[in-house]
Amino acid sequence: MVCGLIEYAIEFTFVPELKMQWWLSNIGLVMVVAGELVRKAGILTARRGFTHDIKMYLRDDHELVTHGIYRYIRHPGYSGFFIWSVGTQAMLCNPLCTIGYAYVTWRFFENRIRYEEFFLRQFFGHQYVEYAKRVPSGIPFIK
Repeated sequence: MVCGLIEYAIEFTFVPELKMQWWLSNIGLVMVVAGELVRKAGILTARRGFTHDIKMYLRDDHELVTHGIYRYIRHPGYSGFFIWSVGTQAMLCNPLCTIGYAYVTWRFFENRIRYEEFFLRQFFGHQYVEYAKRVPSGIPFIK
């Protein structure tokens, strides 16, 4: 976030008209709200199944959640955060950080999803494989 604030301050000082693109700022605001809603819907739907750490062992109460928002997005927590983070920089009209945040969060989630889904396939087998074929990850270009 520090990079975003630094970019904003520099551009506001030297190119203030760049920061007056209200249409872009409004798109960013919509992205921030939408991203937060998607993430919260994932948290509320999965309940105890939503954690910030990747489970490497199947718990007795572990279940594959495929209802609610998970019917449409396999990883709503990741998708929501991705949309939210890029939206924060679009809202500030920060072109460099918009691209940078998109790249960094995309790379992070590409690796994390691959790692997490390795275990999900181990836990749920064919059921997860079929689910992953039907439902997109929620992040562009990550199957």
